[in-house]
Amino acid sequence: MSTPAPAPAPIPVPASRVFSSDNTAGTSPEITEAVTRAVSGPAPPYGADDGTATVRRRLSEMFERDVDVLLVSTGTAANALSLAALTPPWGSVLCHRDSHINNDECGAPEFYTAGAKLVPLGGDDAKIDPEELRAAARHKAGDVHSVEPSVVSFTQATETGSVYTLDEIRTLGSIAAEAGLRLHMDGARFAGAVASLGCTPAELTWRASVDLLSFGATKNGTMTADAIVVFDRSLTAELAFRAKRAGQLTSKMRFQAAQLDAYLSDGLWLRNAARANAMAARLQEGLKAIPGVGLLGAADANILFCRLPQEITEGLLAEGYAFYHDRWEPGVVRFVTSFATTEQDVDDLVQAATRLAS
Repeated sequence: MSTPAPAPAPIPVPASRVFSSDNTAGTSPEITEAVTRAVSGPAPPYGADDGTATVRRRLSEMFERDVDVLLVSTGTAANALSLAALTPPWGSVLCHRDSHINNDECGAPEFYTAGAKLVPLGGDDAKIDPEELRAAARHKAGDVHSVEPSVVSFTQATETGSVYTLDEIRTLGSIAAEAGLRLHMDGARFAGAVASLGCTPAELTWRASVDLLSFGATKNGTMTADAIVVFDRSLTAELAFRAKRAGQLTSKMRFQAAQLDAYLSDGLWLRNAARANAMAARLQEGLKAIPGVGLLGAADANILFCRLPQEITEGLLAEGYAFYHDRWEPGVVRFVTSFATTEQDVDDLVQAATRLAS
């Protein structure tokens, strides 16, 4: 019996041609250097180190109020633990049908809430429709035969690259407050939204009634560090126990703190986000001039959806470009830029697509 031939090794994709996700980008040099510095010498474990205290101070300054901060390793952990602290097992989480918690977290919110139900809502550009939210917030409230509406969770920036305006967030907050619901922001690309809108972090969060923020950092330059920013500090004690129980209380938390300290220093978090946004805008400008290319929505942040002719999609893939295609519907592709994307990367992609269209 012959031995099957080994499968050919995958051909490496050049970093300059990767537009599939901002998770593929590396780490900002400032963050790598900070982690290296944290290696030397001892430090108290479990978040009692000076670096973790510094991160809390920096975030309190950024948000213009005293906040509590729990460092975690992933955005999924930040979202799931936040929702668990806001939602009883018999409660429901009102979210957009395209949200990350609804489509891409393998049931983690339901698991950590011990069974709370996600109730997906509609709305253009992956933003929750206010009237749908108003109806859902009252639907069967107080009825023991149904889950109890408990929290509204929205994504900023959204999964399609749109950004909630300040007025839109205030509207969600007002509806939630009227119905007695809590408000959670999945800020996986929060920095991109701040850079896009030019509002202050405080205006976009607690001043618009947000109780908990999944801060987001790994898509924008950190390695293994994310955070839950707690505006309603009555939730802190429960979140601390939940984080430990979930395996998110890191013993050597100084390394996560070092990443976030560097991320928040000297405006690095905003510079990285502004660059990613600018590269998406540059890509949008280049693609819209190509015959047969249809843009789907505006690139408010660093994600661009468009409809490409099949010959362009196939040609780009053959030339080694990496991006999602046909995942949502035939002919629709998604390009994502990052802080590491260069002008030349974008221009090369546009030139390749232009050549393939001719």
